[in-house]
Amino acid sequence: MSWLVSTSLRFRVVVLALSILLIVFGIRTLRTTPLDVFPEFALPLVEIQTEAPGLSTEEVEIMVTMPLENALNGTPWVKIIRSKSVLGLSSVVLIFQEGTDLIRARQLVQERLATEAGRLPAVAHTPVILSPLSSTSRALKIGITSKTLSQTEMTTLARWTIRPRLMAIPGVANVAIWGQRDRQFQVLIDPAKLQAHQVSLGAVERAAADAVKLAGGGFIDTPNQRLAVRQAVGIDSAEELGNALVDFRDGAPLRLRDVAEIVEDHQTPIGDAIINDVPGLLLIVEKQPWGNTLSVTRDVEKALQALGPGLTDLEIDPTIFRPATFIEASLSNLSHAMAVGCGLVVVILLVFLFDWRTALISITAIPLSLISAGLVLHYWGGTLNTMVIAGLVIALGEVVDDAIIDVENILRRLQLNRESRAPQSAFQVVLGASLEVRSAVVYASLIVTLVFVPVLFLGGLAGSFFRPLAIAYILAILASLVVALTVTPAMSLILLPGAPARRHDAPLARGLKAIYRRLLPPLVALPWLAVALVALAIAGSGIVALRLGREFLPNFQERDFLMHWVEKPGSSLDSMRRITVQASQELRAIPGVRNFGSHIGRAEVADEVVGPNFTELWISVDPNVDLPATVAKVQEAVDGYPGLYRDLLTYLKERIKEVLSGAGGSIVVRVYGPQLSELRAKGEEIKGAIADISGVTNLKVEAQVLVPQVQVRLRPDAAARSGLTPGQVRQAVATLVKGTKVGEVYQEQKVIDVVVRGLPNVRTDLAALRALPIDLPLGGQAPLADVADVFIDPAPNEIKRESASRRLDVTCNVQGRDLGSVARDIEERVKQVNFKSEYHPEFLGEYAALQESFRRLMALTALSVLGIVLLLHMDFRSWRLTLLVFLTIFFAPVGGVIATVLQGGILSLGSLVGFVTVLGIAARNGIMLVSHYRHLEEIEGEAFGLNLVLRGAEERLTPILMTALATGLALVPLVVSGNLPGHEIEYPMAVVILGGLTTSTILNLFLLPPIYLLFGRVERATE
Repeated sequence: MSWLVSTSLRFRVVVLALSILLIVFGIRTLRTTPLDVFPEFALPLVEIQTEAPGLSTEEVEIMVTMPLENALNGTPWVKIIRSKSVLGLSSVVLIFQEGTDLIRARQLVQERLATEAGRLPAVAHTPVILSPLSSTSRALKIGITSKTLSQTEMTTLARWTIRPRLMAIPGVANVAIWGQRDRQFQVLIDPAKLQAHQVSLGAVERAAADAVKLAGGGFIDTPNQRLAVRQAVGIDSAEELGNALVDFRDGAPLRLRDVAEIVEDHQTPIGDAIINDVPGLLLIVEKQPWGNTLSVTRDVEKALQALGPGLTDLEIDPTIFRPATFIEASLSNLSHAMAVGCGLVVVILLVFLFDWRTALISITAIPLSLISAGLVLHYWGGTLNTMVIAGLVIALGEVVDDAIIDVENILRRLQLNRESRAPQSAFQVVLGASLEVRSAVVYASLIVTLVFVPVLFLGGLAGSFFRPLAIAYILAILASLVVALTVTPAMSLILLPGAPARRHDAPLARGLKAIYRRLLPPLVALPWLAVALVALAIAGSGIVALRLGREFLPNFQERDFLMHWVEKPGSSLDSMRRITVQASQELRAIPGVRNFGSHIGRAEVADEVVGPNFTELWISVDPNVDLPATVAKVQEAVDGYPGLYRDLLTYLKERIKEVLSGAGGSIVVRVYGPQLSELRAKGEEIKGAIADISGVTNLKVEAQVLVPQVQVRLRPDAAARSGLTPGQVRQAVATLVKGTKVGEVYQEQKVIDVVVRGLPNVRTDLAALRALPIDLPLGGQAPLADVADVFIDPAPNEIKRESASRRLDVTCNVQGRDLGSVARDIEERVKQVNFKSEYHPEFLGEYAALQESFRRLMALTALSVLGIVLLLHMDFRSWRLTLLVFLTIFFAPVGGVIATVLQGGILSLGSLVGFVTVLGIAARNGIMLVSHYRHLEEIEGEAFGLNLVLRGAEERLTPILMTALATGLALVPLVVSGNLPGHEIEYPMAVVILGGLTTSTILNLFLLPPIYLLFGRVERATE
């Protein structure tokens, strides 16, 4: 350390030049660092979707989902396997351990799928691994409507023009289209007409397929060149398809249009979209985990602008949901808080030091420390998000502490050297003064760093959120230590020796010392009173802390809101569309609601595995209106639909809930067991048990219910008598009811499917299905009812599994009470419910995550505190002095508890991290004061007693106040601004730190001196 400081002094000009270069280089480099609102907080996951058309929910579970689960069980680093089976679709989600390389995980999954895919039923399509998505994957929602184009025409433009352009943008993982209506040439079968012409269904399918069948033409060689032969299909419209030949009878062609109706239409939709009161398309742009939301959003907006001239018939609204707006506001608010905090720190330094040279030297530590930390994060591959900036804001006041302590001591030693009869060289004075405080400064910095180590080891979502904050804070503190060891002494040697001698302290410091000299002696004379006050304060705050409410994370001040809009399972798209249009009209009538978008059901290759009864409504609120009042009006409108399950959330809140438990409630009671009927019964029993708990809202049992389903059960004997095989019957039913794709037409780089299906009146009701004519092998037709039983049978709408067991969720949100008290009441009630063998509940959601994080944080903090004790003992080499300084650590949270009570009495995860932070800040000034006492006694020969305590306290008054005010005022903008976007997590953290900083400063200035007088002499005598 002596070598480092002396070398910096010798090469002081070089050190100064390198510092300026670092600032310039850092500013230029950090402008290119990716920006985001939060770090990636979801564990790596891989989702596999498998289409199985025609299979019921239970068949999908047994024949597709469970075989895939069994094949994927045991995949390296898998933490949880969740699955969902619905009619015709299986979704299996693998959640991997934190830190798993996602690309490697996908490769492992692909290897296992390759061996299992061939064993799935023939009806199941090849399993598809969805694109890798982030925790906040939805980067933009784009609403598309048109006054002149049909939904099919809009789909053509969206699918073949807009989507390919957006998919080419770096960082975009997927662009899902809700409301998609793909253009199709449809051959609509009328069984009566087929019978009249004595044409079989198979003949029609073959004719349609042959009409659009592609075949290569080879080539022709001439003496001089080779000519390729192309066999053009020659079908560009439904009318041309109708000319296809089915048969040739009596010298005349029998064409498709003679036996069927040929139309241009679209497929049966699996989802829909309502944009600003009218049907339209909703394009959801999803980003990759490593994609940056801001850059992806801006690139998508540029692409839409570039495509604009070719999309004049479309009305495109890219602001239905734009999280980049919240990110921009959050980063702007935090940057403003940091700038104001820097300004306040500069003012404090100028007022206390009252000298531009010392102030400049101290201020230099701020940009050097923060930029150094930012550069490390930049080259580490991180993003500048609100948590990183929060860590730098918290560290803002502390990074000048080392420089303040160093400069203040150097200045004092230079003044004493001037008054000395045998003055030393400025080099020696600066070197000696720097080394004099080095030990205490290094230990204090190490302790501040050690306090934050527990945050680095938080697991799950809490760790993902707060680890970047801790890393940024620790890097800034360590950088400030390096600056204090190199740049501060170098600048001091350049600027201070030639400064005019000062005979007095700065005016503010002089006045404060005068007041301090009057207040401190009476307290020092009553040391046991100080001990009693400290003990009472610690005990009282401990009692109050146990009664504080708890929440996981606060509500984020987003202005984009989503509402889950869930009807009874089995509801049709038409019914959901009507309700959604009505909701759109009501919500858009509320002043401040700018636009409306919704997606109903699901889209192709999208992450929503839901039925048509599930809708998400999205609104955007104008930034110029009062947010709470507008949200209250929106809530009132939403509550006007009591027959639906509905809630009102921000996107981040919904994503956090989904990541925590895979469900959308703040509190989740998950029941495991083999039988769906028993799971439903237990779910209803739990719902009844907790329904009357105060604070419970949006209580629901997951809609895994029985819904009516049409069953077609073949009678083998009857089919055999008719000469029919089971496959022939099933294929005929599938073609006439669902439709069968027989080919494709390629038109201007677009693909148009050719589909054979029954006329609408063939697939309207049960009677029509029973009368469905089935072609017989020997000619003629028989109604389906002759060979099969057609009836309605209840079947599960969906089946969810986790950890190789079926499961069902009972979820609720919390309103009017704190999360912790409601969750504890729910757990107590649920534990009174009796469960059969093989059935058990688990408690998940925000409270469970908070409890797990709290326990882990407390355990790690205990280890950290033990490390602090050892560091203190290494510095002081005295257990008594170690415990004396350790006392300051326990007194610091007193102010944090008081501040939390004044703020509302709710402890969030941010508050807990604030308590951890304030421990190190409090220990820092305690170390500096006790170290100074020892220096006066051991180096300067001041006798132990009242004069030593009073002198040491007075000499440390200015540094203690400067460091405390610098740290506190850096956080004041966060507290004064309140719960703005970007401040939601940092605000309660800053409140706790400010409160703790206040009480720890009071302790160091007024209570630690008398306690030191009481206990310090005994320790000196024993050494």
